[in-house]
Amino acid sequence: MLISTKGRYALRLVIDVALNSAEGPVSIREISERQDMPLKYLEQLTRSLVRAGLLNSTRGQHGGYSLARPAEQITAGQVLQAAEGDLAPIYCLEDGAEECPRAEVCTTLGFWKGLDQVINDYVGKYTVADLCASPVCK
Repeated sequence: MLISTKGRYALRLVIDVALNSAEGPVSIREISERQDMPLKYLEQLTRSLVRAGLLNSTRGQHGGYSLARPAEQITAGQVLQAAEGDLAPIYCLEDGAEECPRAEVCTTLGFWKGLDQVINDYVGKYTVADLCASPVCK
């Protein structure tokens, strides 16, 4: 499984909002400058993150983005799923996928299910607050 630029940028964006929203919503332009990410790309990501209920959007002169709930209640997995979609390592394990006709005889299905569980447990274990506590963020 390869996390794309969307997933990596989405995590950085949410962490930036968490670290910089103490005085109100964070401007997407400020995030773009601090994180050295294209503004247009961030505009697309913020829409996905707002739709997923992870960010709030405030319009106007002092508008921008803020976390929709405390950083301790947003996991890295939720952010990645909002940006990337399903994190399943193979198609047949994705939400809503048709059952594989080989599922009854597949010798590797147990392996893939185990990997899927490890991935989901790992990304679900870390919150935005945990990632903000990194020494690099201080």
